[in-house]
Amino acid sequence: MTTTKAAQKRDQAKAEYNAFLAACPSRQLLDRISDKWVVLILCALGGDNSPTQPGTADAPKAMRYSEISRLLAGVSQKMLTQTLRSLERDGLLTRTATPTVPVTVSYELTDLGLSLHHMTRGLRNWAQTHMDEVLTNRENHDARTT
Repeated sequence: MTTTKAAQKRDQAKAEYNAFLAACPSRQLLDRISDKWVVLILCALGGDNSPTQPGTADAPKAMRYSEISRLLAGVSQKMLTQTLRSLERDGLLTRTATPTVPVTVSYELTDLGLSLHHMTRGLRNWAQTHMDEVLTNRENHDARTT
């Protein structure tokens, strides 16, 4: 009987990328991209940042850190910095520092990030469109259970 080494199991899981398997590395990616700040950053950089016309999209554009921070109400500086760094590490956005005084830093979606943005835009639009229904369902559920 042949035994499979741990490295072989990891290689097999990596080749299959089945998120239902405990050893699959795609679980880490799912954890990352399911974060609300990731979704909102991708939507912002993808041009989905019109507060008056949700669901409409401009062309993807580069944004400065301060622009992203102002747009994402409630995000702390630490959380925004950590999230931007992790998205850069994953290759979903690029960080460009321009040597000015002070240094100007901008962030822009990569092709990989843009492909994910198209999906996160749908999530954001769905949440905004169906929020009234969800709130009604929550109220109805809470009234039944109390």
